Amino acid sequence: MLLQDVTTGGAFPLLEKTLAFAQARNRVLAENIANVTTPGYRAKQLDVASFQEALAEASAKRKPGGKFELGETDEVTLDGDGRLRVTPSVTPTQNLLFHDGTNGSIERQMAELAENTMTHQAAAELLKGYFDGVSKAIRGRVQ
Repeated sequence: MLLQDVTTGGAFPLLEKTLAFAQARNRVLAENIANVTTPGYRAKQLDVASFQEALAEASAKRKPGGKFELGETDEVTLDGDGRLRVTPSVTPTQNLLFHDGTNGSIERQMAELAENTMTHQAAAELLKGYFDGVSKAIRGRVQ
């Protein structure tokens, strides 16, 4: 029971979902970058704002000691095990279409990738700190 509390309590579920979303978004952005010169390719995206809204709502609804239940969005759902499943949209973020039928800008994709990388790194560092604290508690010493 105690181990379950460690992995379902505190900020752990929020950080876990943030990390999973950042990983999924990284794959989508990498695909967009790889296909930026592919004629007819439409850049895909995951809506960060709606995911953050769902996270905030789940965090606000969660009672102390209660289960973290992330709401689903059009692009993000949960499977039976509680893992994120993403379905990127091809809705353009801007009305820009190039002569070859593509809508992706390498500059925009690289900027989004850099931003996403920072989000991933921050969540990973916070999660590492969380586990370091648990490890210290198990060992029974501060250093």
